[in-house]
Amino acid sequence: MIRLVVGLGNPGKEYERTRHNAGFWLVERFAAASGVALRKDPKYQALVGRMEGSAWLLLPQSFMNSSGRAVQMLAGFFKIKPEEILVVHDELDFPPGTARIKQGGGIAGHNGLKDISQRIGSHDYWRLRLGVGRPAAGDDVADYVLHKPSVEEKEAIDASIDNALAVLAQGIAGDMQAAMQKLHSQDRPAPKPEKKEPPKAEPAKKEPEKKAPAVKDPPKSQAAAPEVKAAALKKGDKGFLKSLFGKK
Repeated sequence: MIRLVVGLGNPGKEYERTRHNAGFWLVERFAAASGVALRKDPKYQALVGRMEGSAWLLLPQSFMNSSGRAVQMLAGFFKIKPEEILVVHDELDFPPGTARIKQGGGIAGHNGLKDISQRIGSHDYWRLRLGVGRPAAGDDVADYVLHKPSVEEKEAIDASIDNALAVLAQGIAGDMQAAMQKLHSQDRPAPKPEKKEPPKAEPAKKEPEKKAPAVKDPPKSQAAAPEVKAAALKKGDKGFLKSLFGKK
């Protein structure tokens, strides 16, 4: 039987629609559907409410990294064991539209789970994990979870919350296995954006090669003409000199 349901998120308007607040979204909707008012309790630094004769609902207001303080104080005061706690949180390892329930296990780098495990000294609490997907390769994880999901992703996350809410009362009552089986068969992943292939470039057209005009050899008679003229000039020079100086 579950005696404490914890939703994880960050307080404040600037965070209320971010992926990291998926746990808040579910518990707030569950409280509204159950007619439970969540009121701020300074002692726990959290919004607290209780279902009639049933579980406590808790939304820590001390930011994600310190979520465990409120869980530790309320669970300690009412003597609630780790296996009687259900923590609802965003999950990077699942795509939007997927919700899973499990008990125990690691924290997968989630700072809210890390603080809860350290504060209560156990990993044996139940988790309701709401898939929000992973950022693109190279993008910062912290920046990703602190931003709003796309419209398609938000619709898929809301659908997974609907599915989880349909089995939550059954799980709280103690039949967690039946709740798990029903929930795990109702995934509705967000549609992936279609990849558009770039248009294929047309092969470049080659210009026809321009052939240089062939160089013709000059006729032999013309090539020999300069030599003949040169010889004639030499003979003329000798006659001219003789006419000037005469014979000696």
